[in-house]
Amino acid sequence: MRVLVTSSRTPFAIDAIRKLAEAGHDVWAADVYDASPGSHSKYLKGHFTTPEPDKDAEAFIDSIEKIATETELDMVLPAFEEAFYMATQHERLDEVATIFTGRFPALARLHDKGTFKHYVQGLGLPVPETIVARDDAELKEATGKWEHWFARAAFSRGGVGLLTNTGPLAAKGTVEDIHPTAEEPWLVQPFVDGPMLCTYSIVHGGEVASHIVYRAPRQWQHSTAIEFESIDGQPTLDIVNVMVKDMDYTGQLSFDFVDGEDGLTLIECNPRMTDGMLMVNSDELSTALFNPPAETHLIEPGRTLALDFAVFADMFTHGIKEMPGSIHELRTMRDPASGWHDHMPAFYNFLALAHHAGLSLKEHKGIYEAMADGMTWDGQPIPGMSDADAKALADLESSA
Repeated sequence: MRVLVTSSRTPFAIDAIRKLAEAGHDVWAADVYDASPGSHSKYLKGHFTTPEPDKDAEAFIDSIEKIATETELDMVLPAFEEAFYMATQHERLDEVATIFTGRFPALARLHDKGTFKHYVQGLGLPVPETIVARDDAELKEATGKWEHWFARAAFSRGGVGLLTNTGPLAAKGTVEDIHPTAEEPWLVQPFVDGPMLCTYSIVHGGEVASHIVYRAPRQWQHSTAIEFESIDGQPTLDIVNVMVKDMDYTGQLSFDFVDGEDGLTLIECNPRMTDGMLMVNSDELSTALFNPPAETHLIEPGRTLALDFAVFADMFTHGIKEMPGSIHELRTMRDPASGWHDHMPAFYNFLALAHHAGLSLKEHKGIYEAMADGMTWDGQPIPGMSDADAKALADLESSA
C-alpha cells in the first residue's frame, strides 16, 4: 500500500512511518515546515511541505489532494488535528485516497470536552459531573463547588490548559490566571483520584481492529508521558465499543480514563493518533489498518517503552535522588527509536526545537503549544465545510 503520514513532527508519526515501511508499504510524509523530523526518515519514499490547515484550510486540502493524486496514494494517515480539516472534505479526498479519520461531526463531538461529556453521559458511560464556565464569574463559582477540583480548557492538548487545586499540578497557576469566554470555555470537574490510563484504538465501521491500554509510570512535569507500560485492555475496550458502535466510527481513537475507587471514569478523548502508536508493532499496525481481523486484537500487558531523551532531561530536573532509578529505566526500557538506525529525525529534532522555540518567543505562547502550531483545531468553523457539517458544529456549540 502507498501511505501518506501527515504531521510528521510527532514522535508517534515517526514511529508509524518506520513501522509501515518495515511492513512493506511505501510511505511518504508531510508537515507544514520542511525541518519536521519525521519528514527526514530514511524509511520514506519522499516528503512534502503543505500550507498550515488552521490558517488556510482550503489550500491545505488542495495540497493533500494533489499529493494523493500525484503519488497514487491508497491512504492518508493523519497523526494530529489536521484530521479535522480533512474530515470536512471526506467525499472529495476519498475520491483519490482513503482518508483514515472519522466524519467531522463525530470528531468535533469527541474533541470538545464539553460536548464529549454530554455524549458519553447520554450513553450511560462513567464521566465526572462537569460545569462549563464561559466567564470569570462562572469559573470562580464552579471551582467553589468542590473542595478538590480539576479544570481544563474545552480545547486543550499535551498537558497545556490545565488547572487544579489538588496534587502536584496545584502550584502551576490560580483561578485568577484563567479567563474563559464563550468561544474558549473551560470545564470544571471534581478531582478524580487514581492512576491515569490511556487507550489507542484503530477502528473500522464501528468495529475495533486493534486496542491498547497503557499507563505512564513517569511523566514530564506531571502531565506528559515519557514512560509507557501496557496493561489489560478488556475493561476499557468494553466502554470504547459502546461509543464506536453508536457512531459507526472509522479512524483512530484515543481516550484517557482514571481508574479510581469506583472503577473507570472517562476523562477525555483525542480522536486521532497518540502515544499508543509507540506500543504497537509493525505487523499489528499494518493488519489493523489494511486487513482488520474479525475480532479485536488486544495488545497484551507488559510492553514497556521510555523516551530516553525525556527521561534523561527529567533526571536532571529532579536532581541526584532520581538518578539511580532513571539509569535503571534507561538500561531496561526500550526507546521507540532504538534498532531502526534512522538518525536524521533525531538531528532534525534539534532544528525543530529551535523552530518552535522561536515561534514561542515571537507569539508569546508556551513551547508545547508552539510545537503543535499550524495543525490544531479549536472549534472554529472551517472554510469550505459543507452546510451539514456547519450545522452539526453549531448544534454541538448550542448543546455544550
